[in-house]
Amino acid sequence: MSRVQARMVRVYLSESDHEMEPLLRCLHDELKVCGVTVMRGIAGYGGSGVVHNASLVDLSVDLPLVLEFFDLPERVERAIERLADFVAPGHLVSWPVTLEGGEKPC
Repeated sequence: MSRVQARMVRVYLSESDHEMEPLLRCLHDELKVCGVTVMRGIAGYGGSGVVHNASLVDLSVDLPLVLEFFDLPERVERAIERLADFVAPGHLVSWPVTLEGGEKPC
């Protein structure tokens, strides 16, 4: 079984940031990174310390969003540089990962 070294990136946003659509377009159309997933949180808080959560009575809330993607390290480095236009400092983390059973991502 072959193994490929890659990087995983996680970006922390909130629904009020209004950066999700332009960020997805950039990752897909311009940077063409692999494996993008967006998850909507049911609760969370950021630097303000204000807790935002979903309940049945709240239809319009400012919930947390987490965007993840992975790719080869050199492609991820280019993406991280570009994401500075969309993401506040300290809202992006990355770490090395190993892709099992493949020659390259995507």
